[in-house]
Amino acid sequence: AIHEDNIFDPALARLPKKKRDELNYRYSSLTPHPEAMKFIDRMVADSRNVALNHTAGLSLPMQVQMALFSLFSLLDADDAYTQRCRNIVQERFQRLLDGLGVEIPEDPNRAAYYAVLDIEAWARRTHGDDFMKWATEEHVPLDIVYGAARNFGMVLLNGDGFGGPPWSARVSLANLPTDAYEQIGRNVRTGVNNAEQRWRASRQAARKTAPGAVKKAAKSSGKKSSTKKRARGKK
Repeated sequence: AIHEDNIFDPALARLPKKKRDELNYRYSSLTPHPEAMKFIDRMVADSRNVALNHTAGLSLPMQVQMALFSLFSLLDADDAYTQRCRNIVQERFQRLLDGLGVEIPEDPNRAAYYAVLDIEAWARRTHGDDFMKWATEEHVPLDIVYGAARNFGMVLLNGDGFGGPPWSARVSLANLPTDAYEQIGRNVRTGVNNAEQRWRASRQAARKTAPGAVKKAAKSSGKKSSTKKRARGKK
């Protein structure tokens, strides 16, 4: 905490204009008057890189809990608890891959706390560039997460909100039971496969309505009509 009558707020007000403009731009997403933000409020915002200010700050119970976690970590000399937590998220990540039906190279530095699924790269590899071209024309990236919620009751986040590719989804591996992640992978795969089926159906429909196909169908119909007339003439 900082005393209401502190030296920091007046010091901020005395900064050169160029520096104050830089700071105003930094906090402009939080308030229409960033120049009036107090130093302590800026510290809270900076604790979550400003953009996640709505989750910034620690209440007293949270601070006590963090202290207890720190003490527990010091007592666990062999890091058994930490290693177990790491193994849990790695197992969940593998279950997610099993549901998707994909394999990726091992990475000893992979935290596996979150997974950003590059749907576009996967779809291009499994269904081809033509499918992805159709998908980008008929859909927007947010349809991935909207479709997951609507069709499967599954909440994912758009990956581009976390620096991922536009056509990606972000899965948290820290929240659900381990068995749930294989189902999440299957749901994502089903959603892409359903889109692929709609793409193929649209291609077939386009072929049937193409000028050449219509002309061929009309010619074929004319042949059948002539055959019937000749048959009636023979009778």
